[in-house]
Amino acid sequence: MSEGAPPEPAPAEDLRTTEVDLGGLVNVLATHLYSTPLVALRELVQNAHDSHTRRLLEDPEGDHRPLIRVRGDAARRTVSIEDTGAGLTEPEIHAYLATVGTGYTRMLRDLTGNQELIGAFGLGFLSAFSVADEVAVTTTSHREPHLGHRYRSRGGEQYQVDPVPARPRPGTVVELTLKAEHAHLADEDALRDVLGRYCVLLPIPVYVGDDEQPVNNVEVPWRHSVPGDQHAARMRFATAFGRRFEPLTAFPVHPAEGGTEGGTGEAAGGGTDAIGLLWVQDGGTYGSSDNRDLAVYLRGMLLAEDARDLLPSWAGFIGGVVESSRLTPTASREDLQRDDHYRALQRALTDAIVDGLYETARLRPAAWRRILTRHGQDLLGAALCDERLFTLLADDVPVPTSQGDLTAGALRAAGGGAVHVALGSGGGFEEMLYRAMRVPIARGDRYAVLPFLRRYAQLRGCRLVELGSEHGDRELFRDPERPLPAGEAAWLAGALADEGEQLVPARFDPPGLPLVLVPDREAELKARIEDDQADARIPSAALRLARAFTARTDGEVRARLYLNLSCPAVLDLLAAYRAGHTGSATAAGLLRSLKVIMAAASAGPAGSSGGDLTAALSGVGTAVSALTAAVPAGLPGVPDTLGALPDEA
Repeated sequence: MSEGAPPEPAPAEDLRTTEVDLGGLVNVLATHLYSTPLVALRELVQNAHDSHTRRLLEDPEGDHRPLIRVRGDAARRTVSIEDTGAGLTEPEIHAYLATVGTGYTRMLRDLTGNQELIGAFGLGFLSAFSVADEVAVTTTSHREPHLGHRYRSRGGEQYQVDPVPARPRPGTVVELTLKAEHAHLADEDALRDVLGRYCVLLPIPVYVGDDEQPVNNVEVPWRHSVPGDQHAARMRFATAFGRRFEPLTAFPVHPAEGGTEGGTGEAAGGGTDAIGLLWVQDGGTYGSSDNRDLAVYLRGMLLAEDARDLLPSWAGFIGGVVESSRLTPTASREDLQRDDHYRALQRALTDAIVDGLYETARLRPAAWRRILTRHGQDLLGAALCDERLFTLLADDVPVPTSQGDLTAGALRAAGGGAVHVALGSGGGFEEMLYRAMRVPIARGDRYAVLPFLRRYAQLRGCRLVELGSEHGDRELFRDPERPLPAGEAAWLAGALADEGEQLVPARFDPPGLPLVLVPDREAELKARIEDDQADARIPSAALRLARAFTARTDGEVRARLYLNLSCPAVLDLLAAYRAGHTGSATAAGLLRSLKVIMAAASAGPAGSSGGDLTAALSGVGTAVSALTAAVPAGLPGVPDTLGALPDEA
């Protein structure tokens, strides 16, 4: 054989047929294909629905009253699903009910184009064996109303079919004798709860036990023209369906252009036939918490109860229901294929959420205020993910600050045209300083706050002061009008600064505040990542990035001590030092103690003040005693109350 030539086919006598272990296959399909035994109820009710649809197609003029009734008998440990649909002939039992992978429903849908038929794979009936020791099917076909047949099987691997008297009306009863571990499914209250969710969109009434009202007797606002307030009808449905959280508002999902004609190409272009309802949940969320809750129905039957990935990742506060006939289920019918229709629906749902929030802000201000209050943190992040949302939220969404939640506009107004944000993790010198200035400061350590305010400042053309950064601190602590002489600066550094602190003469507000100790954020980060345990706590990629960021600092300066040369007390101290007054050292010690006390207060209950707080408190008392005892009155060039601090300091 020449190089590159295709291999010759094997002789016919060498070909063999693949063997199938039917028992093993049935066990895998019935027991391991589905994530929960409740799926068996869904599949059997779906089969009953398709039986009705088939009968309407085959006998449109017949006397047919569609009905599905599910009964539970806890004493006998049985569940039965009865329908008045098409029923089965004996050949159909063998061809479809007892043949794995062969589905009459799929064939009929392909033949007629009817999109109300749900089944697709011919596997749903096997789900019965995941919950039942024995399955019995008693059926009479509408084509042979005088004949009845009963299928019985234990385990699904072998079965028998016997003649029985015909049912009074065509249709089928599937009876499950439940396994002991699934006996709870025979409780009719449990059946109502499960089927009320699985079947809520089925057009055929589904009853439980002897109930006179079907479990799917629910007003579906996007299917029917509901008299009165459309929004009120949406809220009623959302309240009934969204069991975990109260809905704050609800808005519709409409088919997107191109989604009603069919075809993969159209889906790829953005079209979807999906329709339904979304709502904002009154769930307690913070930051990036994820309470997305989306149920997807395929031709009226619940397909995926937790299809959260169809919703945008930032929409952790959204719940909803959508239905579509174009989505492609997996074989288990518990998930969806990630195909063009799936991606088209993702885009359509994102648009529906944005449009719904705009509508709420415009038409329902009370609901909008509740949404902003409840989900402000999530919305900060959402605004950064979608430009349309940023435009909507820029001036409305609350931002956490040292004075409570405020809008970015209120922050800007209170800051004299600038927006101030602290990069630390709450508390710190920034909060103490701005409390003294009566200016609110945004908490930049909270979820999405810093990037949101950066985007806001860019959009509104205002200054953003990032406290804790080198640039932000330069804006806050201005250079002195005249530099201090080297000797005075050295004396002050020795008298006021501790190891790792750098004295920086500056001017800042309020003038009554003599000094502020500002930690170096880069040095703090460097110390954390160089900790012996850092490699175990921080992912390697993040560790490399952090080390690259902190490479520009040697970590020797852990904090900067800004000395306020606009403060009268500091000016008095310098005057005393120049005059050679012996009390200047005592006054400097008093300021040093004040520094430690202020640093301890600003560090918070778990913080480190960078000094001995007990010694500082003792030092205040010692300094006051020394000053009151040693300062002579009327010394030329020195005030009578050396180092006295204004009340606001």
